[in-house]
Amino acid sequence: MAERDGALPVAAISLAGLVGVWILAAWAGGDPSILPQPWVVAEVVARESASGKLWLHMSWTLWRVVMAFALAMGVGCALGIVLGLMPRLNRWADPWVTVFLNLPALVIIVLCYLWIGLNEVAAIVAVAFNKTAMVTVTIREGVRAMDPQVSEMARVYRLSPLARLRHVIWPQLMPFVAASTRSGLAVIWKIVLVVEFLGRSNGVGFQIHLYFQMFDTASVLAYALSFTAVMLAIEYGLVQRWERRATAWRRAQAGT
Repeated sequence: MAERDGALPVAAISLAGLVGVWILAAWAGGDPSILPQPWVVAEVVARESASGKLWLHMSWTLWRVVMAFALAMGVGCALGIVLGLMPRLNRWADPWVTVFLNLPALVIIVLCYLWIGLNEVAAIVAVAFNKTAMVTVTIREGVRAMDPQVSEMARVYRLSPLARLRHVIWPQLMPFVAASTRSGLAVIWKIVLVVEFLGRSNGVGFQIHLYFQMFDTASVLAYALSFTAVMLAIEYGLVQRWERRATAWRRAQAGT
């Protein structure tokens, strides 16, 4: 409990140190057009917030993150469970998973835009496609790491496939799902920005593209750091709390 309570103060001090390094780097550089001071970026954030543009574009990006994340986790978890439970099928599918795991994100994004069009479906599919293989691999390894005695007990009691999934497989997979969730959010929102940069007319990535063309470093940092702050809030406020609950039974088991 003490470690948990001390996590946020340590994170706050660490981020304050990062801001201090930023101030020193901007002062040493001497050119505010290359690296503006934090308070200059803060002024841009305040101005964009007051106009409503920041909230509009952040909401679009967050919506794409949520949709792509849900699609990638749903498909990836289903595939991972199936491949983990069926070794013969996994031998055939493993090369496919490896290929998709190593396809560059930029290639997938461009192909989705070419095949589907410059629309929301293509954007969300491109982002989800990039993450699905990673989720599949993580969940597949989780299925392989399950306690065989618990699985055997489920067979002895003749649990239905649905009951086995709910009471035997899924609880043991929760730590792996939590790991996929954390890594998934970290990867997906970055890919969403690339998708918006290349082919959308709104979102944080679109704004970064716009201000990049104007060589406006302060505005680029304002949008990038604003959405980073949102993802940090989700990480510390939701994901880490859920991960602690998901892995509580493993920690209790290790303590015994």
